[in-house]
Amino acid sequence: MRQFRKIFGFEFKNYLQNKVFVGVTVVLVAAMAIVMFSPRVMEALGSGPGGAAEDVGAAADGGGLPIMLVVGEGEQDAEAIAQAFSGAFASYEVRPYYGDAEAVREQIVSGEAACAFVIESPLSYTYYVGNLSMYDSNTMVASEVLQGIYRQNAMVESGLDPQDASAILEARVSGTIENLGMDQAQNFFYTYIMIFALYMVIMIYGQMVATSVASEKSSRAMELLITTADPTSMIFGKVMASCLAGLLQIVAVFGSALLFFHLNSSYWGGVGIVESIFGMPGYLLAYMLVFFMLGYLIYAFMYGAVGSTVSKLEDINTAVMPITLVFIAGFFVSIFSMTGGDVDNMLVKACSFIPITSPMAMFTRIAMTTVPAHEIAISIAILIVAAIGIGVLSAKIYRVGVLLYGTRPKLGSLLKSLGEA
Repeated sequence: MRQFRKIFGFEFKNYLQNKVFVGVTVVLVAAMAIVMFSPRVMEALGSGPGGAAEDVGAAADGGGLPIMLVVGEGEQDAEAIAQAFSGAFASYEVRPYYGDAEAVREQIVSGEAACAFVIESPLSYTYYVGNLSMYDSNTMVASEVLQGIYRQNAMVESGLDPQDASAILEARVSGTIENLGMDQAQNFFYTYIMIFALYMVIMIYGQMVATSVASEKSSRAMELLITTADPTSMIFGKVMASCLAGLLQIVAVFGSALLFFHLNSSYWGGVGIVESIFGMPGYLLAYMLVFFMLGYLIYAFMYGAVGSTVSKLEDINTAVMPITLVFIAGFFVSIFSMTGGDVDNMLVKACSFIPITSPMAMFTRIAMTTVPAHEIAISIAILIVAAIGIGVLSAKIYRVGVLLYGTRPKLGSLLKSLGEA
């Protein structure tokens, strides 16, 4: 245990003193700050909600709402449609306009109006706008309003009382949703982000463990280390140090993002995706940390064992390729099940109990569907046993592999050496 503590402390200190590790963490935290504070900054600069960017086409008297012009087939028609549009476009000041199409263009180009609808017939119009946003839904709203006006007029012409026609058109069907399980649409975004974060951390830090072992071996420092320290303590110390460093980085990045969001929550109101991401329940975060640590330990042990069999750093990528491909396959199983909306299919269920795929597969199921408590317990228990077993086996491979130089040993000869050891 004493050797483990020394090796763990040494390796963890190296991570904290590594300029790349610290630099990447600082950059990610800064990026989170920029993103989370951007609505506040944009509003302060006059380009956010209520700012100058939305004052294009604002009322001449200084009112904050942009102006929408409505041109009808006649004055009375324009006023009636403008009145109907006023209720549908609450974020605009809707005004009837009596000029022609060329005059409408001049109003928009000059910035006196933000947009305009020129009604050509009861069922057709032309929409004029300066810069068409990818989120512009004005035409969809206008089409619904004009369709309602057309239907009401048609009913009146057929002899129906205007009030009865209006009541028929305004009738709405109401429904109530009582969700007894998980809301997959609500949980999708933060589940995707957590799965992707788990994927990136395991890939990056697993590669770092393999590279660290291979670099020590290539410097021949391993010959001295392996004779003075227990190989189990060495590989466990390296893996646990990298696991803690990765966990610390995740907490720093996502913790700062959560802090910055709460500082600016009033500026993100109404942005459903952002609110959904930062509205993740605490129990899911706890599960995420459990599956992250156990999944990381399994892969880090495998990466470390493979790294010990490599004599040249340039051979690392080739040596770890089988492990990487297995991990990528597990990642895509989870992602495809999420995007397909079926996270309880047989493949995902099977992957939930296989140690090399369960960290992502089981977490996906927990986040997006209802999973029996005993299945979660069995999956975690299998992961714990697998992490310990793979760790012990990796220590044996590590002891044999670090003393083998030259050509990377084949699987048969490696197993034979393990038997002799």
